[in-house]
Formats: sequence, structure tokens, C-alpha cells
Amino acid sequence: MEPQTLLNIVFGAMGALSGWVLNRLWGSVDNLHTQDEALCNKVQKIEVLVAGQYVKRTEQDYMATRLFQRLDRIEAKLDAKADKGDCPRPII
Repeated sequence: MEPQTLLNIVFGAMGALSGWVLNRLWGSVDNLHTQDEALCNKVQKIEVLVAGQYVKRTEQDYMATRLFQRLDRIEAKLDAKADKGDCPRPII
């Protein structure tokens, strides 16, 4: 076998192997792009879902007003209870 033929066979095999490797890499990169797009879409859906479930300012103001009204009632009851008279001293 001539050296030129042997060299052609070696370079041909190396070319085929490198072509196969590059093809696999291209497929992997393509697959990663597809997965990245799917993941990006999921994140966008989650962001929209979370943004839609925030407490509105009017609702929070209403809840704060109700909470302070209730605390004021509790304070009034405690003041009324304290005004009834002296509590007996605890026996120690």
C-alpha cells in the first residue's frame, strides 16, 4: 500500500470522526436552545401569575383599618377592666 493511500485513509477517518463529533455537538446545542426557550416561557408564566396575586393597595388599607379598629376595641376593653378597681395582690 502506498504511503499516500494510507495517509488519505487516515485523514478520511479523522475527517469522518470529527464530522460525527461536530454533528453531535450541533444537536446538543440545538437541544439546549429548545430547553432554554421552554424554561424561559415557564418563568414568564410564573412571573405573570405572581404579579397578578399581589395584595392591592386598597385591600391592604382596608385590612389595616380593620386591624386598628379591632386593636382599639381591645384597648378600650382593657382600659375599662383596669378602671373597675384594684386587683387583689397575688399571694406569693
